[in-house]
Amino acid sequence: MRKDLGVLTAVFPMPVLMVASYDEAGTPDVMNAAWGMICDYDKIALFLAEDHQTTRNILNRKAFTVALADKAHVEEADFAGIVSAAAMPDKFARSGLKETKSTFVDAPVIEEFPVCMECELAEVIDTPNMYAVVGKIVNVNAREDALDENGKIDITKMQVLTFDPFKAGYYVTGPQAGEAWRSGKVLMEKEDKE
Repeated sequence: MRKDLGVLTAVFPMPVLMVASYDEAGTPDVMNAAWGMICDYDKIALFLAEDHQTTRNILNRKAFTVALADKAHVEEADFAGIVSAAAMPDKFARSGLKETKSTFVDAPVIEEFPVCMECELAEVIDTPNMYAVVGKIVNVNAREDALDENGKIDITKMQVLTFDPFKAGYYVTGPQAGEAWRSGKVLMEKEDKE
């Protein structure tokens, strides 16, 4: 039995992406954006409102960073999503987050978050159904404690946040459930039982 629930943003998990940029005066800003995703090997699309301060910053500076929020900084991450820099100009400073200027793009890297994508503005998509900022990823940096013994990002070490749109909650990534491009091979080898 199934139940109709109407129109919902029924995709889970949704990443908790921390989008950082500089305003015209060089003041850092950060926003929590759940609506974004990798859209090519070296690109990320962020579905932002056109009137956000962050959107204006990105259009002005032609650059931004996108970090993955983690459990250790859930308060800062949530704060960045409920407060606008337009309404609270000291939002970044009030969050207590620390930033350094990216060496690759004209945008801040937030030190506390474990993984950060440094992006150049590649395209703006503006249609009646969507407004998206697309960034070309020019570098990814990570805290050393987020890496495994081979120098690769290890999500089991970071407790990356995901957003639950059904109950407005934050959750952390869990243990590995399978292997991409391998777990399904058992079905390829399964004999046809017709």
